[in-house]
Amino acid sequence: MAAPARLSTRLLNICISSFCKAHQVAKAESVYVDGIRLGVLPDVVTFNTLISAYTRFDGFDSAYSVLYRMEKAGVSPDVVTYNSLLAGAARERELSKTLHLFDEMRQRGIVPDVWSYNTLMHCLFRLGNPDEANRVFKDIISQGLEPHTATFNIMINGLCKNGCTANALMLFRNLKRHGFVPRLVTYNILIDGLCKARRLAAARRMLMELKSSGYTPNAVTYTTVMKCCFRSKKFEQGIEILQEMMSNGYTFDGFGYCTAAGALIKSGRRNDAFECMEKMERSGIGPDIVYYNTLMNYYCKEGKVGAAFELVGEIQSRGWKCDEYTHTILVDGLCKAGKVKDAQGHLQYMNDIGLSSDLVARNCVVDGLGKSGKIGLAMKMFKSMKLKDSCTYSSMVHNLCKAGRYRTASKLLLSCLKSGIKILPSARSAVINGLRSCGLQREAKTLKSKIKLARVLHH
Repeated sequence: MAAPARLSTRLLNICISSFCKAHQVAKAESVYVDGIRLGVLPDVVTFNTLISAYTRFDGFDSAYSVLYRMEKAGVSPDVVTYNSLLAGAARERELSKTLHLFDEMRQRGIVPDVWSYNTLMHCLFRLGNPDEANRVFKDIISQGLEPHTATFNIMINGLCKNGCTANALMLFRNLKRHGFVPRLVTYNILIDGLCKARRLAAARRMLMELKSSGYTPNAVTYTTVMKCCFRSKKFEQGIEILQEMMSNGYTFDGFGYCTAAGALIKSGRRNDAFECMEKMERSGIGPDIVYYNTLMNYYCKEGKVGAAFELVGEIQSRGWKCDEYTHTILVDGLCKAGKVKDAQGHLQYMNDIGLSSDLVARNCVVDGLGKSGKIGLAMKMFKSMKLKDSCTYSSMVHNLCKAGRYRTASKLLLSCLKSGIKILPSARSAVINGLRSCGLQREAKTLKSKIKLARVLHH
């Protein structure tokens, strides 16, 4: 009689697991209730399945309440039970609950395994406590537990995400010396961390090391390094990565193609950018809003603002909405084409359709008014803006200098220095040189001294 009971419980667990995987926890609970009604008793696997589902779909508190039901059913939790609860607490960034679970495990005589510690480390890193996470890593080693590859990946990823890229690289080197064989995912984590820290040279060296280790970089590896090259304005290096990726048979997703095309536009290689967009279409990837934004940017850079506006109709015909970036590209394109009045009209249209977060578009119009010689209107709009950033102030200072209003530019620059607002070095130099050219040597010298002082105070 014992064998059929085990088989029935196993069938119960399979049904509950199937409903949980389908995100239908309520139905899983119904199966659990029906099973008990039919005399099929749950076991630890039954409850662990429910706990895991609750942590993912309903939250830690709901999952933890299952423990009481386990006790009532006479089923003792195991390390898998607590690992699921730890994962739920870590997902909600509840460090106090995570630590409480460790204490509770020990009180029940359940010994935490390497996955328990992995989860605690991950939680500590997410909360910005790399030193505490490192202590947990040392505990794993000191207690004789065998670290999993995931343990090292969590450490390297966590250190990178917390700005400790040098420590992550050092750990990687030490691990290799002690026989750890990194996998492709480990290299990708480290390359991503180096790229985010703007350590492009180190990231490229790591890419070469990856290849010499016998691994083949995947699309994630190439795309990560390529984007870093473009962000660092190393366009030629980025294009080399792009060509290598394509020669190895990898294809981009739509975002990857648009990233490459956008960078090519910025580097002045507009024909290559257009060819990149054509390759995207030939590869069968359907256009999306990012594609259209990139294409609009291309047309605006070419001075074809009319062609850019024609794309708006195509976007709408597909049932999509132009986003804030789309309209900002159009406003910028109009300003660069000298159609500042039209740009102002489009800015008003953005407000009318509810795009209130239009700082970049407003900056474009202020700059356009200044460059077209309408410095009075530019100042009026500048003063009316409730939200301004460094670009707003730098643009206004530049345009005031262009209009020969150096003293006004100097006053605006000084107000920025007092407020801690960063102004582009070229804008600062324009004011100082302008004052000197007008014979205002003392004012230029005083301003230069105040700039140095502000740099020290706001460092």
